[in-house]
Amino acid sequence: MIYAICNPTAGSGRGKIIGEIIKKILIEKNLPFRMEVTERPGQATEFAKEACDMQVDTVLAIGGDGTALEVARGMIGRNSALGIIPAGTGNDFVKALGVPLQPIEALDYILAHPPQSTDAGEINGEIFLNEIGTGFDVSVLDYAAKAKKTFRGILPYLYGVLMTLFRFHSISLTYAIDGGEKVTMDAFVVSAANGEKIGGGIPIAPQAKVDDGKLDVTIVGKVKRTKLIVRLIGLMRGKILDFPETQYYRAKSVAFTVPEMRVNIDGEIVREKTVTARVLPGALMIHR
Repeated sequence: MIYAICNPTAGSGRGKIIGEIIKKILIEKNLPFRMEVTERPGQATEFAKEACDMQVDTVLAIGGDGTALEVARGMIGRNSALGIIPAGTGNDFVKALGVPLQPIEALDYILAHPPQSTDAGEINGEIFLNEIGTGFDVSVLDYAAKAKKTFRGILPYLYGVLMTLFRFHSISLTYAIDGGEKVTMDAFVVSAANGEKIGGGIPIAPQAKVDDGKLDVTIVGKVKRTKLIVRLIGLMRGKILDFPETQYYRAKSVAFTVPEMRVNIDGEIVREKTVTARVLPGALMIHR
């Protein structure tokens, strides 16, 4: 049985439309299913827990990265498998899974591909799927949130990147990898990633794999203003690991802190005094 959880507000209302399409297809295919529509934050997690208690085969998350995260938080350590139907703005985690971005194709792909053991991440005791970080990416999301009122797809994020390039200043970062020695430096961004991309397709961790039992930790030191445009082009081309300012680790855990820190967790921004993030190897079964 399939238990579908739809966020109707995802993608500026795109979630509602796609949810109806998926419902129609499931009926046409004569597949047993139940669909619930969320009305408030956190409800997708409640529905996911209920689905797992029912021991359904697959839980479909119809929405964006935030919806997928809420659903996953109700499924950690359970036997039901997660399937993601992309209906959000960025849809970054499905790119790491190899799931098609077109919803109908995504459903066909999920039905045709058995679930596989997949890593998740944990930040201060909370689950994340794709990436957490602070610095440049938080500023990008701030500006992108404003642009989403006018633009869709990757355009709000590109606007966020451009605005951040001209207005962002470096952060004072203290970090430690796998419980090692603390390092303090001026940085542009620190990212711990399970998936490859953030912000609608920006390759922050081009070598990341969702089943390698590691987080890809990318730290970019302070970048000279004269180099910003060159670095932006390199970032969009997936060359971040080639920057002379970049430090890159494949780690089981990372801890970091920044004064007055705001952290991006799969596209949502929260305030944290310190961060301890670790990988949870094979924590989820996901159709991919």
